[in-house]
Amino acid sequence: MLEVILKRFEQPDEARTFEKGRFEVVRLGGMTIGRATYEPGWKWSVHVGGATGAKSCHVEHVGIVVSGRATAAMDDGRVIEMKAGDVFYIAPGHDSWVVGDEPYVSLHFLGADMYANAKKN
Repeated sequence: MLEVILKRFEQPDEARTFEKGRFEVVRLGGMTIGRATYEPGWKWSVHVGGATGAKSCHVEHVGIVVSGRATAAMDDGRVIEMKAGDVFYIAPGHDSWVVGDEPYVSLHFLGADMYANAKKN
């Protein structure tokens, strides 16, 4: 039987809230899709990694920027700015922060292994 499943981020399967940010998760057909919403002034190493003492994120990310701008600063020194419409892959070993005074929103597409690793961090 063919099935159709509709979900909304307003009623996620899981949500994580932290200072200046929120990450909602929905699961569909073996995929996990996350929506990241970060306020101006949000920085991963301060608002997420700070709680564990981690200086960089060790999760890989595949996604698309919906609105706003953010920087990904790789541990090897490369710095990339992402803006609305950019589709991205970011390897583990990076910091990130919102650029400007507009909230940053992105969608993240996670396979089962990527999601398991993300839950640890």
